[in-house]
Amino acid sequence: MQEEWGDMLITAWNRADWINLPGRVGDRIGKLIGAPAGTVVMGDTLSVKVYQALAAALEISSERRIILSDSGNFPSDLYIAEGLIKSLDKGYELKLCEPEAIADSLNDEVAVLMLTEVDYKTGRLHSMQNLTAQAHDKGILTVWDLAHSAGALPVQVTDTDVDFAVGCSYKYLNAGPGGPAFIYVAPRLADQVRPALSGWLGHEAPFAFDLDYRPGPGIERMRIGTPPILQLTALEASLDIWDLADINDVRARSIELTDLFIGLVESSCPELKLVSPRDGEQRGSQVSFQFRHGYAAMRALIDRGVIGDFRAPDIMRFGITPLYINAEDIHRAVSIIEDVMLYRHWDKKEYFSRSAVT
Repeated sequence: MQEEWGDMLITAWNRADWINLPGRVGDRIGKLIGAPAGTVVMGDTLSVKVYQALAAALEISSERRIILSDSGNFPSDLYIAEGLIKSLDKGYELKLCEPEAIADSLNDEVAVLMLTEVDYKTGRLHSMQNLTAQAHDKGILTVWDLAHSAGALPVQVTDTDVDFAVGCSYKYLNAGPGGPAFIYVAPRLADQVRPALSGWLGHEAPFAFDLDYRPGPGIERMRIGTPPILQLTALEASLDIWDLADINDVRARSIELTDLFIGLVESSCPELKLVSPRDGEQRGSQVSFQFRHGYAAMRALIDRGVIGDFRAPDIMRFGITPLYINAEDIHRAVSIIEDVMLYRHWDKKEYFSRSAVT
């Protein structure tokens, strides 16, 4: 902040190598998702990266017209697909199925399978390996959203032969709101895809200021505009923890802590119904409970220091990150949850008034 942002000013593009920051940070995230160096780049928001990946995949699968997703996908991904379909106006169609019916819904009319690996509401975990293989068997490209996966569980985009993957950095990668998103393109496709959003930093020679666009090599073509330097620098610092931690150890501890949380909540708060998979291997690093007055109950919990969030219509969601949450924290949180539920502390008028962000 002081030396680069404050003193170097624009000379930091070269002196501090800001220009390569999106790729440098992308390589660090690449290690967490099983991607080789030079295949992940940072920038923009997750919605923009979904747009880029989906548009590129549809252009490759130009003879097919179906985008397949599931009813548990994050709505923003579906909105992006709907908007892209309208803009292209080429007869594309978004089809949704239940999460359990994805494999049976794959056929030779599907161009792209677009899924979020970990369900944002329930934490249910899709099998990336199995579904990608089944999609490829039918000539279908895959776009995986890793928003709730990266930094929470081991991901292997290379070993599973994923075509495109995107994700945010503000959840388990600790970048905070507004943190830049990432996009991965399989090396076999990277020099083939055409960027739908052809910004100047995705150009082959951005500082030549040519009037015609020529895509840069490989993943560089997925860059668009000027990167958010402050946010990327904060994210780069937050990634230092992964030089000390192994994602497999984090995953094992996550399952242990979420199992503990589920057991304690169910034994003390029978009003709360578990909607996350009970088997730790089948869920991400979050636990969700259903409660008719979930919004009010979550407001009461937040007032008492247990910070989760609410997802309509009645889901109370708790993210558990082993990097800074331990068993003692779990016990303390559950004691507060028990108190709120037992004594109905949530049943106050002010807790039923909806805020803009839930």
